[in-house]
Parts: sequence; structure tokens; C-alpha cells
Amino acid sequence: MRSLGKLTFVALVALVGLSFAAAAQDDNSAGTEAAPTAGEKAPAVAESKPPAAAPSAAAPSADAPSADADDGAAAAGGEAYELKLRGLEERVNELKEKIFRTKARILQLQETVVTGSIGAGARAVLLHRNEMGGAFKLTSVQYTLDSQPIFKKIDVDGDLDGIEEKEIFSGNIVPGNHNIAVQMVFQGQGFGFFSYVKGYKFKVTSSYTFTAEEGKIIKVKIVGFERGGITTSLEERPAVRYDIQIEKLTPEKARTLQEKTEETG
Repeated sequence: MRSLGKLTFVALVALVGLSFAAAAQDDNSAGTEAAPTAGEKAPAVAESKPPAAAPSAAAPSADAPSADADDGAAAAGGEAYELKLRGLEERVNELKEKIFRTKARILQLQETVVTGSIGAGARAVLLHRNEMGGAFKLTSVQYTLDSQPIFKKIDVDGDLDGIEEKEIFSGNIVPGNHNIAVQMVFQGQGFGFFSYVKGYKFKVTSSYTFTAEEGKIIKVKIVGFERGGITTSLEERPAVRYDIQIEKLTPEKARTLQEKTEETG
């Protein structure tokens, strides 16, 4: 009887252990799937199809513009901005040129009011002077400035020979070099030892180049005179010289010269 009771107790213990082992095996099979062995095939994906994934935020949609389109739009916008900026710069340059021309025009108008001539930067005054002695009579004279006639006169009853000094030109000229050409004709009066020259005519031609400076007045006095001395023959005495005087051209001086020119016609 005792042996039977021990066997029964051992059997019960074994049965209880088997029961616990079976329960643990069921729990493991329910929580995880058995990994396929080398001879078994993995379950097909088609048997358990996962739900469709939601569209990613980074994936472009049909309605949203792509990154390339954004770059193209940005580049186009940059080019348009550069073109607009370039147009503004050109417009500013045009305005600057107009302002410069306007200032230049204002300066010319100021010069017109002050000196009576547009664009005057320098002024020239030319004077005829006769210092010949009684042995010679001035019968005609002709002056040109830069090949343009400015004064011509023939003596009539001494009206030319009797002029000691006369202004023949006064006006504004372009700064730079200018040329004066003169021709004087004298008639010998002859007396005493030189009576042989009576009725003889002596033509004197001469030219002179002067420089007119900006903002200055140049006075050129063209003088007919007798050169040499007592030993110089009468035929060689008639000559021309040029006396130069330069002054600063102030508004007051320019106005005075202009008024004088207008009075003398």
C-alpha cells in the first residue's frame, strides 16, 4: 500500500509538471510566430497584405509644384529684378546727362547776359594805331581775323590818315590760337632830301598769331610806325608792330566792353 501511494504521488507530480509545460508552450506560440526552418518556405506576402501607406509629406503630389519648378521660378524672378535694376540705372544716367546739359545751358545763358555772346570763354580787342610821321600818308588799310574781314577803309580827304587810334574789333572768341593779317598802304609825301619819294606808294603786309586764354581779355594793338633811324632809307621805314596787353575778364569789365562796342556800332 505504501509503494502504491508513492507511485501515485509521483504520477501526480509528473502530471502537474506536464500541465505547466504545456501551458507555457501555448503562451509562447500565441505571442510569437515560429521562425521557418531551412526546409520550410516563408509565408507569402499576398496572404497578409499590409494597408496602403499614407502619402509622405516629402513626396510631391500632382497639385504641388516640384523643387525644380521652384528653382526655375526663383531664377526667372532674379533675372526680372536685374533687368528692372539695369533699367533704373540707365534712367538715372540719362537724368544725370540731362542735368549736366541743363547746367551747361544755364552757364551759357549767364555768359550771354554778362557778355552778350553765347559760349564766350575769352575776349579779344583789336586796335588800329597810326604812328607814321609826316613823310607818309596812310591811304588804305585792311584787317582780317582768322581769314575773316573785320575792317577795311580807304582814305578820303584824310579821314583815315587822321585817325590816331581806333578799335576795329571787340568780341568773344574761342580760347586758343588766332591769326591777325593786316595790309597797309602808305603814300610818300616827300620833302627836302626825301622829295624823290613823293607820290610813291609803299605796301606793308604783316600777320601775327596770338593765344586767347579762358577768362581773360587780350588786347592787340596793331601799330603802323617808322622803323630804323636817320640812316635808314625811307623805303624801308614803313613797318607794323603788335603791342599785347592781357587782363582778367571780370563780369564788370566784360559788361563795360560790351556797352562800348554797342555804342561804337
